[in-house]
Amino acid sequence: MSSTAPSGPRTEFFQQLKRICVPLSQIAIRSQDKAADSKEVSQLLESLIQLWTTQATKDGSILDDKLADYVFFPLSHLLRNRDQYPMIVIESIIRLFRELVQHGWKAKTSPQLFEQLLVFLSFTISGVPGKEKKRHVPEETILEGFRTLGALIAAVDASRFSAAEASSAEKSALPALGHSVTVMLDGVTEGSTPAIQLEAVQCLRTVFTKTQNNSILAQFLPGTASALSKRLSPPLEKQTQRRVLVSCLEVLQLVLVNTLGDIKVRSLLKELKELQASEKQNDAELVEKTREGTIRLSPSWLRATAAQVKAALVAVLKLRSHEAEDVQAAVYKLCIGLLDECHLSLENCQSILVETAVMLEEEETNRSLLETSLQDLASIYPELGDSIKTALYNWVNTLPRVMQSSDDRVKQLAIRSILRGSKLAAAMQMDSSTLDDSLGDSLRDSIVILIKGSKPPKIVDDLGAVDLSTSTELIRSGSSEIATYHPILLSSEGERTTRREISSLIYNIGSQSQQVKLATSMLSCVRDSEGVDQIASYWLAFELLKATYAQSSDLDELFDLSSLTESKQQDQASQELYDFSASILSAHSDSIEQDWRLEAIALEVTSFAASRMKLDFRPELIDVLYPITTFLGSHTPQLRRHAITTLNLVALSCGYSSVSDLIVDNADYMVNSVSLRLNTLDISPASTKVLTMLIHLTGPKLIPFLDDVVASIFAALDNYHGYPLFVEGLFGVLSEIVTQGVKSDMLLLEDSSKQKAFSHKKRKLVSKGIDGLLSQLTARAERAKKSNLEEKELVHESFPQKPWGPEKSEAKSLLDKLDNPEEEESPEEEEESQAIQEEQKPTQQQTPTYTLLTRILSLTQHYLTSPTPTLRKSLLELISTVSPALAPNEDCFLPLVHTVWPVVIARLQDPEPYVSIAACKALARLCESAGDFLGTRFKTEWWDGDLGRWVRRVKREVNGERERRKKGQIMVVRERVVGERGGDIKIPVGKGFGVSGRVIGDGGGEIVVRNDGERGGGMGMGRFTVANQVWEGVLETLTALVGHVKVEDDMFDEILEIVSEVLVGEGEEKYKGLREALEVVNADAVWLCLWEKGLSGEEGKVVPVLEGFEFKRLVRV
Repeated sequence: MSSTAPSGPRTEFFQQLKRICVPLSQIAIRSQDKAADSKEVSQLLESLIQLWTTQATKDGSILDDKLADYVFFPLSHLLRNRDQYPMIVIESIIRLFRELVQHGWKAKTSPQLFEQLLVFLSFTISGVPGKEKKRHVPEETILEGFRTLGALIAAVDASRFSAAEASSAEKSALPALGHSVTVMLDGVTEGSTPAIQLEAVQCLRTVFTKTQNNSILAQFLPGTASALSKRLSPPLEKQTQRRVLVSCLEVLQLVLVNTLGDIKVRSLLKELKELQASEKQNDAELVEKTREGTIRLSPSWLRATAAQVKAALVAVLKLRSHEAEDVQAAVYKLCIGLLDECHLSLENCQSILVETAVMLEEEETNRSLLETSLQDLASIYPELGDSIKTALYNWVNTLPRVMQSSDDRVKQLAIRSILRGSKLAAAMQMDSSTLDDSLGDSLRDSIVILIKGSKPPKIVDDLGAVDLSTSTELIRSGSSEIATYHPILLSSEGERTTRREISSLIYNIGSQSQQVKLATSMLSCVRDSEGVDQIASYWLAFELLKATYAQSSDLDELFDLSSLTESKQQDQASQELYDFSASILSAHSDSIEQDWRLEAIALEVTSFAASRMKLDFRPELIDVLYPITTFLGSHTPQLRRHAITTLNLVALSCGYSSVSDLIVDNADYMVNSVSLRLNTLDISPASTKVLTMLIHLTGPKLIPFLDDVVASIFAALDNYHGYPLFVEGLFGVLSEIVTQGVKSDMLLLEDSSKQKAFSHKKRKLVSKGIDGLLSQLTARAERAKKSNLEEKELVHESFPQKPWGPEKSEAKSLLDKLDNPEEEESPEEEEESQAIQEEQKPTQQQTPTYTLLTRILSLTQHYLTSPTPTLRKSLLELISTVSPALAPNEDCFLPLVHTVWPVVIARLQDPEPYVSIAACKALARLCESAGDFLGTRFKTEWWDGDLGRWVRRVKREVNGERERRKKGQIMVVRERVVGERGGDIKIPVGKGFGVSGRVIGDGGGEIVVRNDGERGGGMGMGRFTVANQVWEGVLETLTALVGHVKVEDDMFDEILEIVSEVLVGEGEEKYKGLREALEVVNADAVWLCLWEKGLSGEEGKVVPVLEGFEFKRLVRV
């Protein structure tokens, strides 16, 4: 030990060591009970570790091999009896050894000590070879053992691992090192925790970094490569953490490069080349060993080792399909490193290394400029380019077979490999027409296989009936699904990643010219194929053309004069695709079953064409707008959703703010298309739905131009009146025409601005007082005086020479003149004839809208007897809608009322209750519109027909249901609690309950038996029954009848008798309009009827007292 000042830091530290090492040595040498002293030994070891570590951190320069030897003395005595100490003591010793090696002995560790420590650590970790472990070694101890082992190997001089430079003592340590490597490999493959595996891998890294002798490395290579490949390949690979996999891949690269690198074996490569040239190879010399135990390196050994390494790499490189990006990056670095530094020695592994590197090639934006890439290596080694092209060709040809796999990751990896290989080939300018042709065929076949293997989603979001009038506001792109197409192919959630990879392949494969060429070849297949093959070719052609337009070609046009020709080919292919799509849309028919995916692709093509042409696409709407809208009535939910999205996108591309504006602005095109189909009797449910939607969106302004369409509808009704569903669809169109027509701001008549609103509602007579009476008498006297004057001035004319009446037609007049040529009209007769003609001219000119509505209303009489109840109901609703609009022109409206009256009144007794209710509402609207014109008709139907009996029967049915509900009585127990509000407890009771009174009480509470049906006016739980709903319709009709039509007294009295019960109670507020209508006609009769039935509420009133008068109390007889 070198002399230092007594007060120096070294002396002070030595004294601190002495205070711990001396007691530790005494216990190690003299102790008889090792187990009893183990606690004290453990404490001293921990103190020693802490002291040494603290000093190393504070000032490690005073630590040297002498101090380490001093500390090692008590440790050596402890190790002699290590089996008698617990493992925690052994673990502390190992930790202390690591500190001594790193900060004490360092590179000055003696060969004997190095060998002893190697043996001790190896035996501690894995036990003595050939013997079973005497006791269990904890994971913590094994972990510390590997850490110390790695520190020991890293600390010694690298020359000790060189057989040529090592002494005899150092050479004797090589077997111990070999055994340690074996222990490390066991830790890699059989380590119980990831931390142990990582430390074992780090130890291997240290060994292959420090060892410079290639013969020694060659001796360790087979076992190391085998152990690492075992850990990196299934099944252990799936059980291994990512960080362990990454470390193993890095060490494997280090092992192969340091052992088989071209620089390391350049002499062997030269010999091997000469040997192959002379073909003088001897299999017996594949592996030879020298007298020192190391492997003799020879060309045969290199050839055999390369074959074994290839087998190991085949298993290891399966990690290229691993999900973790860091693992894939490590595999890529392994491939690039071996291709670069072992290019000649591992030439047999070149194909699998190139394939894996291409599959894992990163984007240029993600790669550092300092890293070597496969493209860089291909520029150095031209043969790698051929390997890349061969790998890409094999992937393209095997793609359809891979698509049959059930593993989606395998499919995605294959697609991704072709994409990356194509990008690399394009970057290296590897053009191949054979490859392009194979790629197109392979893509089509792969899409066909995916389509056939794809399963449709079990749950489909059905949009149901589409009402564009309320849901066509254009949604901005990206903000809602209504402006984004749902996938047509591979639409399930599990296939989303595969679909994304295929789309990425299509969009990035080859140059723009190659994509146009592939799309053109696909279009030629579209017209010659059918079924799934046609769908696949059609979809591929569309996606490829979209990719060509998505690529930015400005820079290409700047440097490439051929881009003009390519653009022309691109436009031709796009036009051909659009023409085919338009033909598919136009050929759509409900009667012909066609694959919805083909039509959905055609919709997307149309939308894409509109997005490119913008406003120039508007003329194309003549051909495609109507077919697109017909898909809104499709039975396929996906097709309906596609149609909605297409309309939104087309409206946006053509400059419309909404789909409604798009349809309204092009209504003439659509009406023309519908009219052509109606004229050719090519009518489908979708056609009627589209026409209904069109009328709904455009409103009243389109109605005057639908005369030809309505005429075609009438013709179709005449030809197909035996098809109820079809007739119902046509009347749906007519109902929409009526609904929009009544909204006309012209009030249906050209002189509507002068037309005064007229109401048939009866009003209560109001006294005008004395002044009003005098003015009325004065007006009457003036009228009488004027009448007398007119009689006096009247000139008696001669008897007329021809009959009165409307003027004869011109043809008839000519015939009469031929028969009686002597009869000629005098000038006075001619003037009189002209005056009569002027008087007979209608005072109001009808508009086209009014004429259409009258024709539609007149047509309903023939179909109100249809066997389809829904049609009958819709026709009655149509009458209810159109009647108020036609009422102002009584000359035209009242004859129509006369025409439809018989069939409407007959629908009151329809077997379907909802039709009967609709008839009640229709009659109510007719009463409000026609007024007293219906008085005699209602009178006849009431007394001579079945109307009165039917109304009374409906009331009996309602009362019968009410009586039946009374049988199920409810007993309500009301608690009387002082200061609180009692609650009701309902108890159902039967007929035999025996409670005849309504209230039973004992002072503490009361029992009230209440009938569930005791509600006024049919209210209560039964108000939703069919009978009650019909009764509600009857009351609505009677309200309109009494309020707008003149009713005879007898009929009025009977109506009052029928409805009196609903005028009071809970129905008083609901039927307030009915009571007011009755009181307008005869308020006294209403009061008397209610009083006679005890419903007027007069019983409790006090008789008034007035001096000189005596009021009698009314007595009910």
